[in-house]
Amino acid sequence: MTPPLVPTPGPASDAPSPIERRAWEALHHVIDPELGVNLVDLGLIYSIEVADHRVRVIMTVTTPGCPMEQSLTFGVETALLSVDGVQGVEVEVVYDPPWNPGMMTETGRQAAGIR
Repeated sequence: MTPPLVPTPGPASDAPSPIERRAWEALHHVIDPELGVNLVDLGLIYSIEVADHRVRVIMTVTTPGCPMEQSLTFGVETALLSVDGVQGVEVEVVYDPPWNPGMMTETGRQAAGIR
């Protein structure tokens, strides 16, 4: 069994690869259409792993059954496939830990009008 993920918005502190840095940057351009905030600042991207030019993303949505889930995962895949050096993408949507507004960055909270 996989241990629960701890959300980590942005690149890990242990020197991310150039592809990983570009992947995080690309995901800042994927916007949740309901909230108008990018997925990274919303805290929806839990992790990015890069191996052999393939990117694996573990993410969540604001609520289980979110009607935008397919659209958001498609946006993530499309953004990452546009990153130089990325040859494949896998997106896994998880619901544990469940998303909550405390996972948002300060930038995300400001953009969403949440204090």
